Amino acid sequence: MKALTAAGFADSARVSHETLQRLGVYLDLLARWNTRINLVSQATLLDPWRRHILDSVQLQDDLRDVAGPIADLGSGAGLPGMVLAILGQSQVFLLESDQRKCAFLRTVARETGTSVTIREGRIESIPGVGAEAIVARACAPLARLLELAEPHLGAGGRAVLLKGRSIDSEMDEARPCWSFDAKRRPSLTDPEGCILRLENIARV
Repeated sequence: MKALTAAGFADSARVSHETLQRLGVYLDLLARWNTRINLVSQATLLDPWRRHILDSVQLQDDLRDVAGPIADLGSGAGLPGMVLAILGQSQVFLLESDQRKCAFLRTVARETGTSVTIREGRIESIPGVGAEAIVARACAPLARLLELAEPHLGAGGRAVLLKGRSIDSEMDEARPCWSFDAKRRPSLTDPEGCILRLENIARV
């Protein structure tokens, strides 16, 4: 598949020229820092507008009505949380345990002029943020992810997750301990992936 260009992304996502520039700054920083610390697979940087930017942007449809905090669990390189913040999502919390990755996130926030809150530490040890929505990509299997999310998710909050081919087995493993209403739709960037939206999340 031919790599998605910045112009191609802009046409499909209908973002402003300023936002496109800020996303470009993010990708430039990602490529530079990735030579020093392991932020993303090097192969994904051959098609970064699709593999990282579009992949994150596709969560927007499930977050448009979210006015309160959003928590990105195990944010890593800021995917999807930093990208959502660059696109204008407010009150984004990036939870990350790795000091070097947090340094990267602070650099991105500064150089792109993006307002985010970076919380450094293990997800279990960070005080809850009362999020209206939890987002995550490649953080943990669903059962474990819900355990991590529970202290940070406000009453009535939802989870919007990027998930891969193992989602059916992950949901089967989670259901003995968790109840939730689930909706899923195909990923735009991974033919075996999906966007999983969970609501009415509660321990069984």
